[in-house]
Parts: sequence; structure tokens; C-alpha cells
Amino acid sequence: MEGSHGLVHRAAKSACRAGHNEHKQGERTEPDLFRRSPPGRVFSAGLDFDYHFPLFARRSTRQVDAWFEAYRATNLRIFTYPRPTVAAINGHAYAGGLITALVCDLRIAAAGDLQFALNEVPIGIPMPAVYCEIIKYAVGTSSASEMTLFGQVYDLAGAQRIGVVNRVVPPERLIDEAVAWAGAVEPGCHPAYAFTKRALQAATLRAIDDARRLDLDLLASRMTNPGGLRAHARRYRELKGRDHTWEISSQATE
Repeated sequence: MEGSHGLVHRAAKSACRAGHNEHKQGERTEPDLFRRSPPGRVFSAGLDFDYHFPLFARRSTRQVDAWFEAYRATNLRIFTYPRPTVAAINGHAYAGGLITALVCDLRIAAAGDLQFALNEVPIGIPMPAVYCEIIKYAVGTSSASEMTLFGQVYDLAGAQRIGVVNRVVPPERLIDEAVAWAGAVEPGCHPAYAFTKRALQAATLRAIDDARRLDLDLLASRMTNPGGLRAHARRYRELKGRDHTWEISSQATE
């Protein structure tokens, strides 16, 4: 799960920075493609443990809420972006990195020995309620429950079987294929695409409104509970081969 969000291609930057208001009909025609750059073994490994584990260990619910508000807003902007979004998955996708792929309309992966996991819960991080709704929309409730509750690692065949990956192509064809799908809807049809996407997401967006309240009420306290913080330290030791250096606050604060 530790690593960087090595995203994105032109429209992804715009969507994350300003949301929908800048993207009026006719302003842009290039495809909306999400990929890791430069090519490598990892599409995205999610949160940076050296930053986020110390943040959680301070046990400040206000700081955690502020961090998650920005993180949630970015993924929701991608999820509701009114034009085609395609994730070109060229390597492993874990935790938050996989969520970023799942908020896209289509996910195309390069053939190979790829791994996929939503492994937050087994390392002591609750899956935010808002993301649970998005994951259910992307892969269905049954697959979402299995992935989020047990944190299993799936190979490419398993990821395709449960709906995480929609298409598999040779690595040398990945970007061309993703660009082709992202550009399959010509600009004049973008308003029709935007309406249909919104209609498909309508029930999920209503559920997200309720999920936001659950996250505001409980998420930060669950991310900073002592049992979870001990699990973070164990995971850090497993991945880094050394003990953590941050202090764990003995008392939760606002």
C-alpha cells in the first residue's frame, strides 16, 4: 500500500484541480486518461506510510478529517467527471491506488504478473464509507465486501473475474487502447455521456451523501484507535524492515 500516486494525464490534472466548472462543452477534446508515469511495476501503491502513519499516530481527529476531506474530494471529482475516464493500469494497484482506478469509468490493464488489493482493513485502516459506495458501484456488493473486509490480493485473472479490470491488453498496446476507449465518444456527444453517467450513478450518489455523515461521525476516531495504530507499526516493520520512528499519542484529541 505504501508508495506514490503517480497519476495523471492532462484531464486528470484538471479534474482534480477544479472539478467540472472549467470543462464546458467545446473547451477540450483530448481523451481523459489516468495512468502512472513513468511506466513501472506499480500503478499506484496508495498512501505514503512515512507521512500518513505519523498523521494517524498523532490521534488528532481534526487533522485526519481535514486530510480525508481533500482526499475524498479528489476521488469524487474523478468519479463524477462528466466525460469518459479510463485507468491504464500498467502495474500493481493497492489500496488507495486501486480506489483511484475504480473511480474511473473503465479500467484497462497490461497483461502480466499484476496484483490488486484493497488491503486497508488487515493493516488497521477502516475503508471510508464513501469509498465503500464507490467500490460497490464499480464491482458490485458481493465483490466489494470480499475485497474490503478481507483485503485479499488478486492476480490479474482474479481481478478481471470480480470486475476490477474490464479489459486486458499487451503492455505495448496499453496506452493506445486506453486512449482509443477514452476518445470513443466524440465531443459532440459529451453532454449525452454526462447525463447518462449521472443517471447510472444517481443511487450511488444518494448513498454517498449518507456515507459522508458516517465518515464525519466515526472515520477519524477509527483511523486513530490504538489497535489500528499497533497494526500500522507492524505493517511498517514488515514492509520497511525497520521499526517506526514516530511517536504514538497516548490520548486522542480533536
